[in-house]
Amino acid sequence: MEVILLERISRLGQMGDTVKVKDGFARNFLLPQGKALRANEANKKKFEGQRAQLEARNLERKSEAQQVADKLDGKSFIIVRSAGETGQLYGSVSTRDIADLLTAEGFTVGRNQVELNHPIKTIGLTNVAIALHPEVEVTVTLNIARSSEEAERQSKGETLTTAEAIYGDDINENARPDSFFDPNAEFEGDEENA
Repeated sequence: MEVILLERISRLGQMGDTVKVKDGFARNFLLPQGKALRANEANKKKFEGQRAQLEARNLERKSEAQQVADKLDGKSFIIVRSAGETGQLYGSVSTRDIADLLTAEGFTVGRNQVELNHPIKTIGLTNVAIALHPEVEVTVTLNIARSSEEAERQSKGETLTTAEAIYGDDINENARPDSFFDPNAEFEGDEENA
């Protein structure tokens, strides 16, 4: 189906472009959300009549998004979650969690604006892109840790995915796996089978 775009859509085109998209994408997303019109003569005339208003509204939205972007760009946020010793989270950090965190910090961000290909499942520092407007994108750093003290250590560049990093050098020597098993010991059951 051919549609006329009413705003810039990434990987598709600019405002006013006539593009060919799959029918389902047009019917289920572009047309209901007011991001496009079907490409026919009546709609082309309608678009040309509204072009100045649409461009003005787009500029207004872009300037609002740019103001938020100036405050948000490069900021770091701490997320405290429970995780195992290897740094694997017991849950995951999703787009909804990130949007809720940014909203709690005073920024109006929807979860569809958070560009995350897959949920975050390990502790550490992660850069996440936030699309505030089709033409305005910022990057924030998420510091995911088990506690605020660990988050502070991670922000200094420390990696906390080993037992030594978590507990320090005073880890109990008897708790190490190699102390439970002696590679030179003979198996006592061999004598019976011989």
